[in-house]
Amino acid sequence: MSVVKVITPEELQKALDENKDLKIIDVRENEEVAQGMIPSAQHIPLGNVPEEAGNLDPENEYVMVCRSGRRSMNASEFLKEKGFHRVHNLEGGMLEWKGELVF
Repeated sequence: MSVVKVITPEELQKALDENKDLKIIDVRENEEVAQGMIPSAQHIPLGNVPEEAGNLDPENEYVMVCRSGRRSMNASEFLKEKGFHRVHNLEGGMLEWKGELVF
């Protein structure tokens, strides 16, 4: 099994500030997302990741996000197994995110 790279909230904020071409996927549940998401994030609840993976481009770079980083790590590992090579997990999840939120 390949290791999923982690990205810190600060590294993610810097990448967003520099308009890096990466896709953020928030795997939290609807109630959690209602409390705010990282701007530009796409919401795919964890349970829907297997069926939605076919709609994602394996060539893109992805940052997976959840509340603490545990569920998003599961999603990251799943995508890695499906051939996605540029997947990162947000270290500490939304609990550590200090940047802007959209509601």
